[in-house]
Amino acid sequence: MNAPAKCTLLFLLNLLDAKLTLLWVRAGMAEEGNWLMARLLEGGDAPFLAVKLLVGAFAAYVLWRWSDRGLARGGLNVALALYIGLMFIHAVTAATTLNDRFSTAAALRFFESVAVALFSAV
Repeated sequence: MNAPAKCTLLFLLNLLDAKLTLLWVRAGMAEEGNWLMARLLEGGDAPFLAVKLLVGAFAAYVLWRWSDRGLARGGLNVALALYIGLMFIHAVTAATTLNDRFSTAAALRFFESVAVALFSAV
C-alpha cells in the first residue's frame, strides 16, 4: 500500500474512531480516555469532532508530505497499527455492551481479517 493510501486510511480510521467514540460516550457505554478530548466533549460534539478531525488531517498530511523519509514511513505504520488496535477496542465495546447482537469471537475474527488484509499489502 502506498503512502497516500495509508494516509487516507489513517484519516478514515481517525474519523471512524471519532464517530464511534461519540456513539459510546453519548450512550453512556464508555468514557473518553484522553483528558483534553473529554473536556472538548463536555462542550458538545462539534468542538470534539473539529479538533479530532483537524489533528487527524494534520497528522495524515505531515506523514504523507515526508513519506520519503524512513521516520515518517515508520510513524505511519505505527499510527495505523495503533488505530487498528483502537478499532479492536471499539469492537470489544460493541460486543460487550450489545451482547445480544455481537459476539467477541466475531469481533476478533473480523479484526484479524482486517489486520491480515492491511498488513499483507504493506
